[in-house]
Amino acid sequence: MRFFSKARLATLLAGLGLAISAHAQQEIKIGVIYPLTGPGASVGAELRSALELAADIINNGAKGISELQFADGKGLVNLKGAKIKLVFADHQANPQTGATEAERLINQERVVAIVGAYNSAVTATASQVAERAGIPFLNPESSSASLTARNFKWFFRTTPHDDLFVNNAFEFLKDLQAKKGVKPGNIASLNENGLWGTETTKLQAKLAPDYGYTIVKQIVYPAKTTQLTSEVQTLKAANPNLVLQSSYTPDAILSMKTYKELGFSPDMILANNAGFTDTDFIKTLGKDADYVITREVWALDLANRNPLIKQVNDLFNARYKINFTGNSSRTFTGLMVLADALNRAGSTEPEAIRKALATTDIPGNKLIMPWKGVRFDATGQNTLGQGILVQIKDGKYHTVWPFNIATQDPIWPMPKWADRK
Repeated sequence: MRFFSKARLATLLAGLGLAISAHAQQEIKIGVIYPLTGPGASVGAELRSALELAADIINNGAKGISELQFADGKGLVNLKGAKIKLVFADHQANPQTGATEAERLINQERVVAIVGAYNSAVTATASQVAERAGIPFLNPESSSASLTARNFKWFFRTTPHDDLFVNNAFEFLKDLQAKKGVKPGNIASLNENGLWGTETTKLQAKLAPDYGYTIVKQIVYPAKTTQLTSEVQTLKAANPNLVLQSSYTPDAILSMKTYKELGFSPDMILANNAGFTDTDFIKTLGKDADYVITREVWALDLANRNPLIKQVNDLFNARYKINFTGNSSRTFTGLMVLADALNRAGSTEPEAIRKALATTDIPGNKLIMPWKGVRFDATGQNTLGQGILVQIKDGKYHTVWPFNIATQDPIWPMPKWADRK
């Protein structure tokens, strides 16, 4: 009887141990670092919503969307149906805060991987912390080309970077001239002075001559500035036909207000995404946002080419009453890619996740992005991403390039402020 009791107790303890282990496996912590307060709070809120939707689909599925990974609702099947738990951190668009939050997520929250961080300067510092700790860092949106030129082992980026995007801008100008007979004329640039804007300025200066263009003036302004009067006056004096611009949301809105106030009306503003694709840009400016062309990686009007775009956007809109943007769609995609790697790894060990990320091969028809897919090279850069250009008209983004997938012709030049209705 005593033997039976001990045996039974051992069995019960073993069963309890298995139950505890299985329960621990049920939730996998993923750290996410974004600007949830401060100057980037509006875009941070959208990125958080995109992450929450992706996590819900991964954990609980999405009925009627058979082409989307994890839509069957089985969770991470190779981890016994484990669920994703997002642990949020707010970097406030501050690189040092981003590094500190990355350390907290790794050392205190014990996350198995990190997703972030939108602002390139913050991604640079936060990913350094992850690199030292040997924790996978998946970057969905930051486009500074240098981020994948650091020989990092644990860093992976799904979005194309600015080398591609700046080339896209000049390719568009050449196509516009060859196929539409529109010459861009004199070109100037206005870029923020963080890592992203500084690198973009250098790339524009380097690539313009290769395409036969000259940039007559390059202006760099302090990020998070509260006034752009002197910079816009300098732009106006240079009299460019085209302005290439890289600005986060508050600066993008401020610049447009200053252009109108000072009567600066170039033929076109060709923007470098970020603030120009934030929902708050159109929401704040209304019709004053119209006619701007910006590089993008996503557009709702491409749903006729990829049904997943509308299907997943409908879920997003039903829940949050907004559409995806190029920012939030990339963040959604980033978490889906990380979940795919976790599932294939069948493990929460960092090295197993890293190896799975390195061998990622997701076809384009499984994504909501107009990309050929996701496949990383030795630097951690996705080699199958691509860019598009969209133009704002009547408060909506319309694809205008590449011309073979465009849903409307570009309107060039923009109407002068005085001629707008």
